[in-house]
Amino acid sequence: MKIGLEKAISAAISPGFAQALKGLRAELGLAYRHHRGVKRAARYSGRHGCKINFGSGLAAKPGWINVDLNKAADLALDLRRPLPFDSASCAMVYSEHFLEHLQYPGEALQFLQECARILEPEGVLSLGVPDTEWYMLDYCGVANPSRTRAGFAEEDVFAIAKRLWHPKWCQTRMEHLHHHTRQAGEHQFAYDFETLEKLLHEAGFTAVERRDFDPALDSKQRALNTLYVNARH
Repeated sequence: MKIGLEKAISAAISPGFAQALKGLRAELGLAYRHHRGVKRAARYSGRHGCKINFGSGLAAKPGWINVDLNKAADLALDLRRPLPFDSASCAMVYSEHFLEHLQYPGEALQFLQECARILEPEGVLSLGVPDTEWYMLDYCGVANPSRTRAGFAEEDVFAIAKRLWHPKWCQTRMEHLHHHTRQAGEHQFAYDFETLEKLLHEAGFTAVERRDFDPALDSKQRALNTLYVNARH
């Protein structure tokens, strides 16, 4: 009886309405988890020299405050909201493949401004985002120094993506490019260095530099297709 009722309701409402209800349910759940996370973050009040890993996923860093929505993290927070950490309390803030999930420019700028607020004067923000310039250069047939540095001078990024990362339905270059930028609707924006540098300056960072993959800090499986930067204010 219950299954029949669920099918009847599903048939009666539009896909858009069903998606809106799903989104509302997710937002209510996130609000509850954020409230709990803010209360747990009080344990870090008064500390200095903290290192925070935002969007840690399953790659929690020992000795860091790992923030994510999965159970492996120390805190679950909605990173679209103000961060529950003291100003000038962090020696380093790290985030890998998270910023692109925030709406641009509003949510992304607010998050980076909060990162600037909680960093100590000599603190470092280290970011990694999917490298869209890598795809665009190969799409346009332009020489791609990133691919050469990574040791794939003879293989374009679309062939690499098809072999290593992307789903089977990605066959054409545009399909690969779309999947890279959207990730089934999870990604909100695609970055190159110029745009990321501009956003970081707007957030209050004065020194922004591109850096290489760091095996002691970054995830090995993301080494090839990631734009890494360090920023200071």
